[in-house]
Amino acid sequence: MSDPDLGPTGEICFDLPSPYEPHPCGLLHLPRFIAKCRKHLAGELPKSYQKNFCRGFDRFLCMHLGIEPQQVVEAVKQAGEDEIELDRLLGEFFPEDLGIVEWNREVTHKGQTEAGREFLAESLTNMGHPEMIGKVDSVMDMIDFDEGRIPGFSDERRKAWEVSCGSSA
Repeated sequence: MSDPDLGPTGEICFDLPSPYEPHPCGLLHLPRFIAKCRKHLAGELPKSYQKNFCRGFDRFLCMHLGIEPQQVVEAVKQAGEDEIELDRLLGEFFPEDLGIVEWNREVTHKGQTEAGREFLAESLTNMGHPEMIGKVDSVMDMIDFDEGRIPGFSDERRKAWEVSCGSSA
């Protein structure tokens, strides 16, 4: 990557949920997208995350649901921290059938095509960890590796963050 502030080598948000964390409705990645919306609205989303905000998994999820990412951003803005109100607002434009099984299967397999494996290999090499090629075998795993939920990349930075916020996440 030409800009060190973009992509998996920039500032890391250790407080974002794992993409594997499901929303109470069952959709993987939705809690992460909502958390990124809140950071964006507060002006706290780092440049390294702005590149894929409302793109990547955010856009894929919205395409799956037949909605626009900006609709989610606006619902998060209107609801603030009120989760019940957010669920009500999302329910106004989410489809009746969320296709949970289809989405969760699809998103967990992102990165397992030939092009996906090339992307993962390039990203892991850019992160300075080519030894993880073949071990980190999905984009969701790469996100968790980058954010220290899979040991090996940002372990010390994650530990320092946990100490600074009094967390044992």
